Amino acid sequence: MHRRLLVVLVPLAVLLVAALGVPLSVTVAEREMQETYVDRLNDVGRFASLAETALSTGRTAALHQELAHYHELYGIPVAVIDTSGSALLGPAGAYQKAARAEPALPRIVTAALAGTRSEPSGEWAPWDDSALVVAEPVGRDSEVVGAVVTISDLSKTRHRILVRWAQLTGLGLLPLIALVAVAWPVSAWVLRPVRELDAASSRISQGDLTIRADAAAGPVELRRLAESFNTMMDAVENAVQRQRAFVSDASHQLRNPLTSLRLAVESLEPHLRTVGDGRLAYEVAVDELKAMQRMLNSLQASARMESIRTASPVDLDAVLATRVDRWRALTATAGQTLAVDVPPGLRLLEPPGGLGSILDELISNALRLSDAQVVEVTARVVPGGAGAGPGNASAAGGVVTIAVRDDGQGLDASERAQALRRFWRSPRHQNVPGTGLGLAICADLVGAAGGELRLEEGLPRPDGSGHGFAAVVALPVAPRVASSSGAPAPSQF
Repeated sequence: MHRRLLVVLVPLAVLLVAALGVPLSVTVAEREMQETYVDRLNDVGRFASLAETALSTGRTAALHQELAHYHELYGIPVAVIDTSGSALLGPAGAYQKAARAEPALPRIVTAALAGTRSEPSGEWAPWDDSALVVAEPVGRDSEVVGAVVTISDLSKTRHRILVRWAQLTGLGLLPLIALVAVAWPVSAWVLRPVRELDAASSRISQGDLTIRADAAAGPVELRRLAESFNTMMDAVENAVQRQRAFVSDASHQLRNPLTSLRLAVESLEPHLRTVGDGRLAYEVAVDELKAMQRMLNSLQASARMESIRTASPVDLDAVLATRVDRWRALTATAGQTLAVDVPPGLRLLEPPGGLGSILDELISNALRLSDAQVVEVTARVVPGGAGAGPGNASAAGGVVTIAVRDDGQGLDASERAQALRRFWRSPRHQNVPGTGLGLAICADLVGAAGGELRLEEGLPRPDGSGHGFAAVVALPVAPRVASSSGAPAPSQF
């Protein structure tokens, strides 16, 4: 999280440094160029003064020698030209060679012969390779008899500009480095309570209501937020515990009176006639008492299972190894066929209370309620990333779907929409033992593991009149721990 904070702060700091550094860099470059121009202007001004005297007296040898010496010393071609543009004095060869590379030279020379002094060049950028041409008229006003011209290579000046820019860049990086060095630990300290709150919220979403945030670290505002969060979680945990305790205690306290009432009702059987309204009322009362006992057992089981709220990784092979033989025995007893199609090596997050208990409930519903001939258990990986596929449980981001399908009566779409509600039962199943809590509890437990329980159409019925019932459990893939062999054990189902 503090990385994202730095992603926001650092670009802002870069923009601030750039806003100050770019104008300063331009100013530095212009100042270096201005200093070079002033130096050349002083030189040509001195040569122009000497040239005016030399041309008027005809003594040009000394000036010619000085211009040549200047070129040897500084590497800058300098020449005295007449009004036609021809070089009169100075290193003519070097001057002509440099002049051919400067398209702006004729314009500057023409201005100088007209009595106008050169203006400083604006081409100061280090990547520009043009030279600095400076011309000074020899003479005054209408008496201009020539001009002194220098053609200066600016590579050294531009190198100095680059060096100054590098220095400015280094100075600009210092506050950025200091900002990162300071902001990294400070942002980590400021945002540590936020990260802990995020981690606590994630654990709470998985059902762990005992988690609490650290209210002793971070800024004052975040400490207050952590304290409020902990207070809220205390209230939520107490409310959930009271609710579970009420369900458990009520179920337990009702068990004994209900058992006594059932014994009392059943003790009336010898005193009833074989046929008649009394016998019918007795049988109804016993059935209702049995149904109430089943409901109390379901409520107690629900309270126990929902108190376990932590999901953990499990191998589906290991779960099925303890269940498939019993399922086959149950379906054989009911005259049904069990088909299991599960690829090996699937690893997933197990819901609280155990994946086996959930699958037992789904198989039990198929046996008791569907009047099916075939019950099918399948499992597949729905990939959430590249490279995942059936049987590849190591692909992060995917889900494992376990489907229990049958070819029995099934439920229509409106009934499937209500079947996950507590105590709901289909009108066709009112006389079948059950409480209407099984699917609802399974859905809650699967949701606590970050998964989903869906109800869909099942297998086609043998008579072609429609489809049976299907319960599909979708649970997140759990990463597989690398073993020495590197390969999953083959499935035996």
